[in-house]
Amino acid sequence: MTVRRVPIGTVNVDALTEAEVVHRVRDTWQDGGWILTANVDIVRAIGRDRDLVQLASTATLTVADGMPLVWAGRIAGDTIPERVTGCSLIYTLTDAAARDGKSVFILGGAPGVPQRAATALQARSPGLDIAGVAAPPVGFDSSEESLRQVIDSVVLARPNLVLIGMGFPKQELLIRRLRAELPNAWYIGCGAAIPMASGDSRRAPVTMQRLGLEWLHRLVHEPRRLARRYLRDDLPFAITLLAGAAVRRVLK
Repeated sequence: MTVRRVPIGTVNVDALTEAEVVHRVRDTWQDGGWILTANVDIVRAIGRDRDLVQLASTATLTVADGMPLVWAGRIAGDTIPERVTGCSLIYTLTDAAARDGKSVFILGGAPGVPQRAATALQARSPGLDIAGVAAPPVGFDSSEESLRQVIDSVVLARPNLVLIGMGFPKQELLIRRLRAELPNAWYIGCGAAIPMASGDSRRAPVTMQRLGLEWLHRLVHEPRRLARRYLRDDLPFAITLLAGAAVRRVLK
């Protein structure tokens, strides 16, 4: 099945619903792959780094994890059916894994967070097989020895699905290393989804999600960490992205 791809900045987004993404994964458990959950911040970062452009191009599926990407596609006349977030896929993919008898490894978050996420996901999807959990310390990837330990812990567990919550591009760079040694697993870099699944942080209300205001909810709760990224970097970039989409529509 050929999937239509929509160019958003330097990223090509697959025009898929969340249900279609899950269906694709379930159909190809034996082949493996990886999902890039692209939002405004990620598209902005990729556009500034050729190495990240190349990395993003290797994703098996790229989804629009941000309403501005969906809006940009619609404005340009290339419809993206819906927003597909890592915070939602963590539930639908683990539910699919439980139904299909596949195992899951949860990687990332503060100590105790991935274990609590595993417990919550098992309660939600009875029969879910957790192959392992790990909360690597900050800076683990600066040492080949500590990075090797993390890679070995995943490879030895041989999961079918690996959820990695470390932020972009750290999680995607780790996915590249893991896929070289465990190519038949599916991987998703899901950012803040693991602490949300564990109950350590809360997602925005559904109304804010639908209005594209989830970023505002997170900004209110983490202003010191997110103000510069959201207000100085991402907001102007989102406006530029939408303006560029309008220009493409006119030039078609």
